[in-house]
Amino acid sequence: MNRLRTRLILAFVGIILLVTILPLNFSFLGRFLGVLESDPAIVAIVDELPPESVARIEAFFLESIPRQIGRLIILGALVGTIAGLLISRTLTEPLNKLAEAAKSINFQNLGRRVEVRGTEEVVAVADAFNEMAERLEEAETLRRNLLADVAHELRTPVTVIQGNLRAILDDVYPLEKEEVARLYEQTRLLTRVIDDLRELAQAEASQLSLNITEVDVAALVKETAVSFQPIAKKQQVELHAELLGALPTLHADAARLRQSLHNLVDNALRYTPANGRILLDVEQVDETVQIRVRDSGQGMLPEQISHIFDRFYRADPSRSRESGGSGLGLAIVRAIAKAHGGTVTAVSPGLNQGSTFTLTLPVTTE
Repeated sequence: MNRLRTRLILAFVGIILLVTILPLNFSFLGRFLGVLESDPAIVAIVDELPPESVARIEAFFLESIPRQIGRLIILGALVGTIAGLLISRTLTEPLNKLAEAAKSINFQNLGRRVEVRGTEEVVAVADAFNEMAERLEEAETLRRNLLADVAHELRTPVTVIQGNLRAILDDVYPLEKEEVARLYEQTRLLTRVIDDLRELAQAEASQLSLNITEVDVAALVKETAVSFQPIAKKQQVELHAELLGALPTLHADAARLRQSLHNLVDNALRYTPANGRILLDVEQVDETVQIRVRDSGQGMLPEQISHIFDRFYRADPSRSRESGGSGLGLAIVRAIAKAHGGTVTAVSPGLNQGSTFTLTLPVTTE
């Protein structure tokens, strides 16, 4: 009904324009006849004409011209109607496609996009619709990936806990502190995975809270190296920190940066064998501060580097969750770096040739 109303309105607009122009033609005709009647020479010529000729002239003005004008009115109405239909189709077709796409989005067809064409206003609406659909699709992808990751990663520790508890209930294992300690360790793993997933979900939704303060990055790097010295010595790995030149004070979240450095060093320790070496250095490069964690560990292949910051990815699939971590540490580092307007990258010459992770932060982070 709305479409028919629009087309009728546009058709009547065409008719109104034509009817508005036609009185001008009548007015011109009246003035023309008046000039003829007021001219004595023309009147004298007309008086000398035979009556038959005068009758034909009168018939022409009284019958033929009105007939032609009537035809013009009908033709104008047809032209106005056709023009109205064409214009209405041009205006309404993109809007109809937008409406159909909106219905598809309502039925979870988030991959639907509309062709950007039409008037400037319709193009603006189409661009906004496509941008909205893209964001909805990204959000839905994140939600599905998170649900799949949670189901996959929580299944194993829960299964272990259930199996051990069933064995204790069936008197397969005695209820001793050693067995309880193993179950407690599984609950700690569950808690760590859940906390990491919560932080990662907040970061990916741009909802990670940051407590921005002045951060002495040199002190933070040295503190991190000292914190991991006992673990490094236990694994017979050399861990050193170097400050390369004068360093500025960053405006950042100190706790989040500390968490990022801990995750990077912890990852290096997991993949560096005994008698290996880890170097933690920091320097200012132009308007950024670069913190690098270099190790002499097992290194990576190019295809591994491209996925190293993905959730639950392990460069060494043979490692268990207990020895290989939750698989979220590097993904969290990337999320924290992005929240600060920075980046994190990884490079490696190849297998058994070590790796270098570089956390880059802008000096003016606020």
